[in-house]
Amino acid sequence: MAYYRRAKAALDAFRNLSSKAVPKSPVQESCSRVYSNGSANSAKFSSGFYSYSCISQRLRNSYCNPNFNTAKRYYYVDRYHVQHFRPRGPRKWLQNPRTVFIVVVIGSGAFITLYLGNLETVPYTKRTHFVLLSKAVERQLGESQFQQMKAAFKGKILPAIHPDSVRVRLIAKDIIEALQRGLKHETVWSDMGYASTETDFVNEGRAARDTLRALSENSERGKTEGKWHQEDEILDDKWVQQSRKKGQEKGLQSATSHLDGLNWEVLVVNEPVINAFCLPGGKIVVFTGLLEHFRTDAEIATIIGHEVAHAVARHAAEGITKNLWFAILQLILYQFVMPDVVNTMSTLFLRLPFSRKMEMEADYIGLLLIASSGYDPRVAPKVYEKLGQIAGDSKLRDYLSTHPSGKKRAQLLAQAKVMEEALAIYREVKAGYGIEGFL
Repeated sequence: MAYYRRAKAALDAFRNLSSKAVPKSPVQESCSRVYSNGSANSAKFSSGFYSYSCISQRLRNSYCNPNFNTAKRYYYVDRYHVQHFRPRGPRKWLQNPRTVFIVVVIGSGAFITLYLGNLETVPYTKRTHFVLLSKAVERQLGESQFQQMKAAFKGKILPAIHPDSVRVRLIAKDIIEALQRGLKHETVWSDMGYASTETDFVNEGRAARDTLRALSENSERGKTEGKWHQEDEILDDKWVQQSRKKGQEKGLQSATSHLDGLNWEVLVVNEPVINAFCLPGGKIVVFTGLLEHFRTDAEIATIIGHEVAHAVARHAAEGITKNLWFAILQLILYQFVMPDVVNTMSTLFLRLPFSRKMEMEADYIGLLLIASSGYDPRVAPKVYEKLGQIAGDSKLRDYLSTHPSGKKRAQLLAQAKVMEEALAIYREVKAGYGIEGFL
């Protein structure tokens, strides 16, 4: 106890000495004078502190000292910290209506300019989508992924003279030429050293025979029976016709500048994977596992046309933009809802429905491409139903997968209006007339 008392006495002595060494400010002296004169209701001073009411009154009408310049004194100093009477920092400009108005106008203008400057119209469906990713960056990403893929499958890429490589290259060439006609667009064709011969290895009647083979093979299992219902999310294609109608009324032009001067390349990889894809920038990759299940040219053309349609509609760039908005929305919802719940809900109600919608759009555009290439579009429903059987379709797939079920895709294409348009194009092509501008 003796040490404690001595320490306390020493601390009190130090505090008294420091309070005498620091001179009182004019505000403190004036407030002390008011307190000593009995104005306790307007200023209360105790233990070195003086009240906010006194100083605020001094700042308003110089009650304590009329000659004191209150315009230059916005704070008081005590022995512990500095407290400001007038708020500073962000709250200062927020309290100014004029400043807030200027910030809102400039911010809104910048956002509207950014949004309208990155709106594009998808060919055929005339759907407008917002894409932040520039075309140059999109091509670079596609080229980078293509180089990584070639390095990963080194030693498994079929040579250019392999029959499967020649066959896939010729089918892809037909589709790219159809794309040029559909968009009325000049495109550079290059196939990475693959044989560039113009010799037609497919006789004139082969496409028809392929169609008959595809339609007759397992005909009972491949029948696309049933009618689509409007309440079904996957089969309801009203948005396509509504989007096309609005686009035609507004005179929207399809965005095709990202196809300028593309260096189209084709690779066939010797892997038992039932897959094919087209990277941004015109990089087409087909796996031999797909060729084992789909043996006709029309079937292969259907799948390649679908993948090329993804590149035409810039679905990869749009997906990156959508994922950015979804991530921002998730960060906001994390403040109120459990992260696991937010992730699950965003996947079920945002990401997966968006992905299925893009697949439907690629089905439509791809159907027109293969019809313009001279392949019977009636093979397409059969191909998608067969894909569903290989992958194992289920009712949950329509809601828990990035792709609609093969059966429902087949039903939609078989009954949608786009099939009528594709058949009309196909008949014109078989009659020897080239159809242009159908996208």
